[in-house]
Amino acid sequence: MTDSRARFVVTGAGGYLGPHVVAALADRGHEVLAVVRPGSAAVTDPRAIRVEADILAPDFDVRSWGAPQGIVHLAWQDGFVHNSPAHLGQLSAHYRLLTAAAEAGTSRLVVLGTMHEIGYWEGAITAQTPTNPLSQYGIAKDALRRALPLALPPETGLAWARAYYIYGDDRRSNSIFRKILEAVDAGKTTFPFTSGKNRYDFIRVEELGRQLAALAEAEDITGTLNCCTGEPMSLADKVEQFIAENDLPISLEYGAFPDRPYDSPGVWGDATVIREVMARG
Repeated sequence: MTDSRARFVVTGAGGYLGPHVVAALADRGHEVLAVVRPGSAAVTDPRAIRVEADILAPDFDVRSWGAPQGIVHLAWQDGFVHNSPAHLGQLSAHYRLLTAAAEAGTSRLVVLGTMHEIGYWEGAITAQTPTNPLSQYGIAKDALRRALPLALPPETGLAWARAYYIYGDDRRSNSIFRKILEAVDAGKTTFPFTSGKNRYDFIRVEELGRQLAALAEAEDITGTLNCCTGEPMSLADKVEQFIAENDLPISLEYGAFPDRPYDSPGVWGDATVIREVMARG
């Protein structure tokens, strides 16, 4: 466990997930450096120290962050565009940044991973589940996950935190929930949908932020683990729940799109480790 008040750096602090991680770390009493891109219009938590930097530039010096206890690395271009050329094009820059941070003395790295490292799978995903990514995004993330442990010094603790189906703060996401809200904005009363039978591990973005903040403190937890609920739910049930909770005047048009053959009928994370971390308070 870290000191009661430590300094943490959060990269990608202006993205979809970043503000929630920054807020969760600040809620836990830590000093937070919220790193955003130069010129970013993103609003950062007033409790954090805002830092604008191109962290993937070859000349970026991680020592400008001082001596943080840990780094929560969320920054990743085109995270919602799974076959963007940026994923593999920037892979070495992420590797360079994180290995340089470790060499500069950062003792804790929490790096955001993804269920897309696995590829097609049915059932619970554990740390031992074999990976076979089917997108540029999944390939790049999995390559970084495999490479970092071979390069980091033994005194640097790495937690690779796999995320699942994130929702909440939906206007800032690129999920089906945002698309439904936009359809309502446009005056539509139906939304074209698949069968919705596929089951996923849905986690609110605020809860994911809290899990990552707790994981940043848990220095004894290393390796690959899941940040998730561990409780699969069908896409249809989740979307219907979202429509009802928000009292939206729209209904799903089931069967308008065929189910994709490469989507798993059901996939979720084994939440054993993250539940133990969260139970520490």
